[in-house]
Amino acid sequence: MSTRYEVAKRSVLEKLSELGMNVYRQMARGRLPKVYLPSRSTSNIIYDERSKQYVLGSEHVERSAANIRHVKSFTQLLWVGWFASQLIKEGKSCSLRDLYYTSLNFPEFRFKSQKESDDIVTDLESVLGVPREDFKISPEERSSIFGDLTIEYTVPPSHAGKRVNLLSDPDGKNIGMSIATAEFIECNAEMVIVIEKGAIFRRFIEERVYERFKAILIDSAGQAPRFTRLLLRRLNEELGLPVYILTDADPWGMHIANVIIHGSANAAHIKGLTTPTAKWLGLWATDLLKYRKLPTLPMNERDLKRLRELKKDPRYRDSFWQREIDTFLKLQRKAELESFSAQGLSAIVDKYLPKKLKEVGG
Repeated sequence: MSTRYEVAKRSVLEKLSELGMNVYRQMARGRLPKVYLPSRSTSNIIYDERSKQYVLGSEHVERSAANIRHVKSFTQLLWVGWFASQLIKEGKSCSLRDLYYTSLNFPEFRFKSQKESDDIVTDLESVLGVPREDFKISPEERSSIFGDLTIEYTVPPSHAGKRVNLLSDPDGKNIGMSIATAEFIECNAEMVIVIEKGAIFRRFIEERVYERFKAILIDSAGQAPRFTRLLLRRLNEELGLPVYILTDADPWGMHIANVIIHGSANAAHIKGLTTPTAKWLGLWATDLLKYRKLPTLPMNERDLKRLRELKKDPRYRDSFWQREIDTFLKLQRKAELESFSAQGLSAIVDKYLPKKLKEVGG
């Protein structure tokens, strides 16, 4: 029986091979090769109401070896494709930073900066229609998971087939390729709670939220990385676990939740990273009215500007989001998750969490 890892590996290698063969066939016919990429311009990023996420439209751009301005980026695209194929075949992975430094050993393809190499990786994602994580290139891991879930690693060579329960590390385990692509063996949890901040994630572990609420806890470390978003979707779809998101009461926390639910414009070329049924648990703007003893802070102009931007964003068109944005704009106040500590270190778990889970249907 093929594992998730093996299926993804074959699929990506086939797509990389087809990219190479397409270029080869053009050259064999005596033509300077070209490739077409979906345009990632803002005019081609549209909000799809059916999938409830940003996707790319039908516009494409040409990258041609016949255009002197395209030659460098064209060859860099092919080199990154070759490099990715080697990673997959050798069972290795690398970070975006690793890729940049590796290119310095290839004078014909080397990048001037990591931004340049990051952009080419995104181009390859667009051409293949798969996330960079599938071709083993990823950013640094910074998100964590803790809960009663037993997984079996599928990523070779050293850990494939090994099983581990995610309660085994008291600090939580980093969510990287190995966990995001692992098989789920046994789960005794009934929900997933995503937490914006590491301090509250640790507090929830100390307060045994994983037992009291039968929850898998995930520290998103701010905006959730793509491996984390992929894992959340899998936990929701494959195990049927509802996903709840806990953030600060400010426009940035609100957006962290919305990206998990509806996706980001930056990843419009990638599907499968959203969890449309996930729910923002709080802190809501309207919570600041309900919990009047909660310490708050004044919003600055940057906060207010961001709120006005979100109000126009199609992902926030729903009446719930509009209500929360309008309340923020009216109050011009914000609050951190840690503010509950003013009522005792356990207040967020003992007082707030049960009420909010009941309110949103948990």
